[in-house]
Amino acid sequence: MREPRDRRSPGRKRSFPRGAGHALEGHIPGHKIEQSAGEAWADVEMQIFRRRQTENDILVPAVAEPLLVWVVGGEAMVEERELQGDWQGGVVRPGSFFLTQAEAPYLMRWKAKGEQGFEVVHLYLGLDLVGRCALSLGMDPARLRMRDVSGADDGFVSGVMAGLIQELRAAPGANRLFVQGLVESLTIHLLRRHAEARAGSRRRPAQLSTWKLRKALDDMEAHLAEPFDLDRLAALCGMSRFHFSRAFRGTMGHSPSRWLILRRIEHAKTMLRETDRQMIEIAARIGYDSPSHFAKVFREETGLTPRAFRGL
Repeated sequence: MREPRDRRSPGRKRSFPRGAGHALEGHIPGHKIEQSAGEAWADVEMQIFRRRQTENDILVPAVAEPLLVWVVGGEAMVEERELQGDWQGGVVRPGSFFLTQAEAPYLMRWKAKGEQGFEVVHLYLGLDLVGRCALSLGMDPARLRMRDVSGADDGFVSGVMAGLIQELRAAPGANRLFVQGLVESLTIHLLRRHAEARAGSRRRPAQLSTWKLRKALDDMEAHLAEPFDLDRLAALCGMSRFHFSRAFRGTMGHSPSRWLILRRIEHAKTMLRETDRQMIEIAARIGYDSPSHFAKVFREETGLTPRAFRGL
């Protein structure tokens, strides 16, 4: 399997923080093919993924930066829903795009036609870029957000995205002025068509910034088998226990302790499917002191015993 190509120019530093992309790519399964890097991509982050044929109930965290997803190849039925809402969606093809600046986590699922899955581009628009473009249009960046768009077609968006992909793959590296011109044009186009002002009385849910979310999620994965430690997570993010818990829930849709349980169960599922490890070893690897305790939690979360799940 190919490793994603990192388009970094020699001796140059990347200035766009990789928090948003990192936070999201860990939750939507797929193989990353390309990753932007270098001075040319100072205002945005761009990634190309090959998605698997079928996925169900993927939890997508809230992200601060507007995210544009553009379908490069393949065809799929893609559906989304709020945590307490109904599924909505349709068939997407090359050129279809999604736009979101989610203030709350949501669920998505898809089923691609054929066995090869489909390929998509993720383009995160930096808040400085969005603010700069909003001011050029006489808009107030502080009261602005992008409306959600799902599976739409737009010739201008497709043209710019094709140009950015070509520049991402250019040798010896992308031209900063060219990339900047493309992303500024795209951002202005999206603001004109899809921006809306936040209601003055509407209070944005507490959320973690992308770098804090990355720190918290990485720490929980690294200490999966250890007792849950809210104080350590809050300290990593420089926050009180209360404010960290509230912001984490606003970003991920679950409390930190609940999220740790869900991650433990996902790791257990992987080991049950892909290894022949004994139940006592699996339980220990994800932080449970006995197979019976592990089996009780696993059944509460999945409706099956670990042995029944393995039998499937």
